[in-house]
Amino acid sequence: MTTHLTHWGAFEAATDGERLTEVRPWRGDPEPLPLIENVASAQHHPTRIDRPYVRQSWLERGPGAARRGDEPFVPVSWDRAVELLSAELRRVYGEFGAESVFGGSYGWASAGRFHHAQSQVHRFLNCLGGYVRHVNSYSLGTSAVLLPYVLCDLYWLLGHSTAKSVISEHTELVVAFGGLSPKNAAVSPGGVSRHNARGWVAAARERGCRFVTVAPLRDDTPEEAQAEWLAPRPNTDAALMLALAQVLDAEGAADTTFLDRYTVGYERFARYLRGEADGVVKDPPWAEAITGIPADRIRALAREMAGSRTFVTVSWSLQRARYGEQPLWLGVVLAAMLGQIGLPGGGFGHGYGSAANVGEPTRQLRVPYLSQGENGVDTFIPVARIADMLLNPGAPYRYNGQDLTYPDIRLVYWAGGNPFHHHQDLARLREAFARPDTIVVHDAFWTATARHADIVLPATMTIERDDFGAGDNDRMFFPMPALTRPHGQARDDYAILAELSERLGVAKEFTEGRTTGEWLRHLYEQWRDGLGERGRDLPGFDEFWAGAGLELPVAEPAQVAFADFRADPDAHPLPTPTGRIEIFSDTIAGYGYPDCPGHPVWLEPEEWLGGPAAARFPLQLVANQPRTKLHSQLDVGSHSRSVKIAEREPVRLHPDEAAARGLRGGEIVRLFNDRGSCLAGLVVDAGVRPGVAQLSTGAWYDPDPADPSHCRHGNPNVLTADRPSSTLSQGTTGQLALVQIEAYREVPPDLSVTAPPAIVTERG
Repeated sequence: MTTHLTHWGAFEAATDGERLTEVRPWRGDPEPLPLIENVASAQHHPTRIDRPYVRQSWLERGPGAARRGDEPFVPVSWDRAVELLSAELRRVYGEFGAESVFGGSYGWASAGRFHHAQSQVHRFLNCLGGYVRHVNSYSLGTSAVLLPYVLCDLYWLLGHSTAKSVISEHTELVVAFGGLSPKNAAVSPGGVSRHNARGWVAAARERGCRFVTVAPLRDDTPEEAQAEWLAPRPNTDAALMLALAQVLDAEGAADTTFLDRYTVGYERFARYLRGEADGVVKDPPWAEAITGIPADRIRALAREMAGSRTFVTVSWSLQRARYGEQPLWLGVVLAAMLGQIGLPGGGFGHGYGSAANVGEPTRQLRVPYLSQGENGVDTFIPVARIADMLLNPGAPYRYNGQDLTYPDIRLVYWAGGNPFHHHQDLARLREAFARPDTIVVHDAFWTATARHADIVLPATMTIERDDFGAGDNDRMFFPMPALTRPHGQARDDYAILAELSERLGVAKEFTEGRTTGEWLRHLYEQWRDGLGERGRDLPGFDEFWAGAGLELPVAEPAQVAFADFRADPDAHPLPTPTGRIEIFSDTIAGYGYPDCPGHPVWLEPEEWLGGPAAARFPLQLVANQPRTKLHSQLDVGSHSRSVKIAEREPVRLHPDEAAARGLRGGEIVRLFNDRGSCLAGLVVDAGVRPGVAQLSTGAWYDPDPADPSHCRHGNPNVLTADRPSSTLSQGTTGQLALVQIEAYREVPPDLSVTAPPAIVTERG
């Protein structure tokens, strides 16, 4: 058995050289997951791309704007594909310059540090002069912009969060806004060796720690927590948090000593709480009318938080919504008012239950990686603004205190990732994808993104290539030798780009004369030599490659976030403009954005259960992450397919909501709003808040040929709005939307995404 790594865990596999004959979790994992079943079952699925393809009209008529997604593809040889693509790259860079090329390749490509698709394609494009890039992520676009003003750099926080073991030992009360989802805590960028989402919660509960989960779904917190479940109307967490803060302020329970020494702007925020700023006291009765949570329970919870060693954590999901800055900022403010930031088991966390790496002690050693080189283009977009960019070249927009302009993109180069999974309002994204001259995609499968491309190049899966890997902040560094031959004519991204770089005259810069094997050895030995100079002795490459992996040291197992800042805020100031926690931000206030003022507030979203739009669409769609796959990866795998109903993604609905619509579990239903519609299989579940429909993302987009806004497979992003969280962050709001559900009485249409697109031979 050979060890391998995925974003959702390490596994051991046996192989006959063509396919995996046995797959089992890595023996060191205390909480293994069944997601590994998707790897072997998907490898030779009919949707694997077996050779290069070119969209028929692009091949016949050349580059230009076109309606992509409907046309057949023509198989071509590798030599022909490379010839066509290298000529198109020469044309676009020569006529329009590097600012006309968008290097998409948004993350979550396969695990592995050398064959990291984003790094490979960005390195290649940098050799040609650069590309327009994206900043931030769909997962954390709002947080990445807001937190540096308020607390610290987001990624520093994710890597230095209070250790889960410390919470287990010291915390008396965990208040989890957005829950502590065990399915999300099962994954991490780059991989997970030892899952522990349930273990640390069980240990804390056994010691006597109480958990309160604030979420629309009961199972967004592990059963081991035995949590109290509070289910406010979705997207009203900010109102609930303001009322908790108001009680602390009104009853003198806020730690004024901490606030005076470690924060700025509390009094300006307190005037808002007290109603002095707008005449509205943000007290529990006010919050009850918005959230649906009884005022007495809000008041009691605030007192419990003040009387306990309390840990306030905010999931990533809350900031993926309209005005998502507000609940995140308020989580920091609540923790500051309790005065426990920097204490073992107290304070603030962001993302416990959102990814496996959050709450893991900081790994001391960064693993080797391939340099992307230097980008010669300064132009960028926030990642969730891709449709805006493609549809509005030259248009101005505002972001994070800057006045920017969308570039005119002629060529999109995508390797790794699937924007037709991550993005919102897919009919609009499809319209945007019609605009560029050329779209190039490397992928292992016929995803929706590949089906909307002009040149499609078949990429290997991780099990078909040599690599090494380690997850973000994970202690294990694994060799990842290829387990099987590639499927069909698939090649790894490096081999594809190396041949292109040879044709384009930049091979020296891109490959530096090395093969994949030589790169792996070079990167490892360079890393090892650097550590040796610092007194660390690691095995040579051959020993590492033949072994079962290296366990890397962590800096401080009992890690407590902001302990140094608490001990001496002058010697260890925060990287905010004032060096303190900014409850009021003069910088943000100075931008003058009405959708994100200088301190956290309640802003009523356009789509929520308390607003006028709910009269037509009375269910709040929660489009969260799936439990049977990572995002949309390997949706054709056996474990992913095992939960589908009549081949559709399942949607969960409370029994009362199902009964009110005459719906039964197991039948096909139609979800719809003014943006689009989709089919899904109904699951009736009392663990879903009334008024909520939960449909996970991840079903491969399967548009009706006559109506791209209708997905036959169950992708909720035909329903979600392509609007930003705020002008400040331009983050995604894809977590929530208003919908209605009705029975689907017709014969369900056949799916197209479980088979390749139409394939034709070249005419003439």
